[in-house]
Amino acid sequence: MRITVLDNDTAQAELICQVLTGAGHQCQAFDSGKEMLGQLRKDSTDLLVLDWQVNDVPGAELLRRAKEKMAPNTPTIFLAGSASEDDIVSGVTAGADDYLVKPLRRGELVARVQALLRRAYPSQNGAEQLQFGPYTFETRPGRLTMGGEAIDVTHKEFNLALLFFRNLGRPLSRAYIHESIWVRETAVPSRTMDTHVSRVRNKLRLRPENGFRLVPVYSYGYRLEKLGA
Repeated sequence: MRITVLDNDTAQAELICQVLTGAGHQCQAFDSGKEMLGQLRKDSTDLLVLDWQVNDVPGAELLRRAKEKMAPNTPTIFLAGSASEDDIVSGVTAGADDYLVKPLRRGELVARVQALLRRAYPSQNGAEQLQFGPYTFETRPGRLTMGGEAIDVTHKEFNLALLFFRNLGRPLSRAYIHESIWVRETAVPSRTMDTHVSRVRNKLRLRPENGFRLVPVYSYGYRLEKLGA
């Protein structure tokens, strides 16, 4: 889905887009409300993530003007700088569908975005099939095959493997993996993650002879590499 992100902090906007791109979406980041509104006049979007405290346009006015340019069912999440009830009430009253309080938790961001997209676009929530070389991921009901042969994986192993393939060649930090896969589990032992990664590597046979290699990144996390042409 196409997602538009506005945040005063350019690095934060780019990080949000990185997280949502890793979840399979197309994302465009802005740090100016006026620039974002200009883009919405030209291109449509499926969901808007909006910083409530942008410098150039007040949050409520920005949301009102954005809604004039988007399809009626386009969901909006606003980012609040604090858990202040006044800020939250203001955003919801202005017409936002949901909110997140900074600093953002990546797993929660993805979960909230996916929930809003499912609600807004029910006809597009069928099984998605993703192909990476000999591997085929069917997101519903979570079926994974290699060269047409089914691979027996758990729900977490499926999601972990898909996370690596969607971020092929990109190093993923342990924190990012934790928040993406163990969304609501705050205390996950390091060994648990390593065990899951090892199982994914073995079950999917992610070895050089099969064209892929899943390797640790020292003091950071893991990276899935595609080898050869």
